[in-house]
Amino acid sequence: MAIPLANLKHHNSMTFRRALIILSIPVLALGLWAFWWEPSSLHNETHELVIPSWPSTCEGLKVAVLSDLHVGSPFNHLDHLNTSIDLTLKAEPDLILLAGDYVVHGVPGGEFVSPQESASHLARLTAPLGVFAVLGNHDWWYDGPGTMNAFQQVGIQVLEDASIPITSDACEFWLAGISDFMEGAHDVPLALSQIPGDGTILAFTHNPDIFPEVPSRVALTVAGHTHGGQVHIPFIGRPVVPSQYGERFAIGHIIENERHLFVTPGIGTSIFPVRFLVPPEVSILILHSSPST
Repeated sequence: MAIPLANLKHHNSMTFRRALIILSIPVLALGLWAFWWEPSSLHNETHELVIPSWPSTCEGLKVAVLSDLHVGSPFNHLDHLNTSIDLTLKAEPDLILLAGDYVVHGVPGGEFVSPQESASHLARLTAPLGVFAVLGNHDWWYDGPGTMNAFQQVGIQVLEDASIPITSDACEFWLAGISDFMEGAHDVPLALSQIPGDGTILAFTHNPDIFPEVPSRVALTVAGHTHGGQVHIPFIGRPVVPSQYGERFAIGHIIENERHLFVTPGIGTSIFPVRFLVPPEVSILILHSSPST
């Protein structure tokens, strides 16, 4: 028996609607994941790094790295900043490095939070070997000297193309801060100028694009800025990485010509409030001079 044309049209319409609903569920789920759940999440992520030139007297040094806080960006207001501080303190690091971009500019759904207000909260950070900072491009775009002063007023030393010796019992090394590649002088020779030729160097900066200029005498360079691209599409990669080198210095432990770089994915967002398969983290680095047995 033939199906009436009106019934057939109704059946096809219902089938189309069901298919549309079924297809929309994963799209909605991915949207919630990328624009809400993942960017609003935060955790400590431990990275065990083997650095052959790292001294055995400093074996197992624990370094917490907070970068790209972008306080005021969506999901990254002061309560989220305090969560990142709590997570850092919970890890009980030996040394805390703040790798720049504390303020935010022009992110939809965000609001401006001054570096003075952020610094008043970051003042809770404490570690046996100290808390140190460098500035990022966003900080310079807003007010580099003002941001630097805000941090120093609460006891956080800002190392812009400068270095300082760090000593704890038999462990001795130099901490060098290199200013931002885009907006700072990023004078690597100046940053290392006070360090003796046989001194072990841990350097940190905001933008990893400076890495090709860092000499091999630096045991490890730590950076942020890239946010890991914020989006990582399996089998495709990271469509947008704010680096002249593309994905080369996007995230994680990078080794080139026996030189070591670690790039943290950071905490906040920039341009668009989205993260997908690049969750925000407080990076906890455990530095080893040789592989653990």
